[in-house]
Amino acid sequence: MAITYDLKRSLRARRVRISVYPDSRVVVTIPRLFSVRSAERFLAKQARWIEHSLAQTRGKKVIPLARADIPVLKKRAAALAAARCTYFAKMYGVRFKKISICAQKSRWGSCSRSGALSFNYKIAALPEHIADYIIVHELCHLSEMNHSKKFWHLVAREVPEHRAIRKELRNTVIMFR
Repeated sequence: MAITYDLKRSLRARRVRISVYPDSRVVVTIPRLFSVRSAERFLAKQARWIEHSLAQTRGKKVIPLARADIPVLKKRAAALAAARCTYFAKMYGVRFKKISICAQKSRWGSCSRSGALSFNYKIAALPEHIADYIIVHELCHLSEMNHSKKFWHLVAREVPEHRAIRKELRNTVIMFR
């Protein structure tokens, strides 16, 4: 199978680099004086790895964002988190101390023992039902600071389809253009 790729020459690159992105783009970066033929030979040697990486991207939902939108997303995330946390906290009869919006790389949210909730600003780009799941998940940690059966029963009170939503969240990638 022929691999479609974009070729980038870089003044700073010291060696050939292959990047496979969630939207199934393959980008080959080569040093300025490297030949295209040598890059293609390298690409052919790495074909199995590339195919494996492309297979992992299939079925993923990609939400494209522009870096210029980050300040707007942070404001929207703060408003969303404040409104939905207030709403769901009443439903669960829990209290939180404060809400912060952060730029975590690998977390959508967190809850401290002191009652502070933290959410990734990217929740503002997610579909509403997924954002609600994340908010409910963290609010339930105010009652159960673990992922026990009791915790998941609490989550299921307001988000009965939480398993399907978690799967959808794992298959959603937010990517900057």
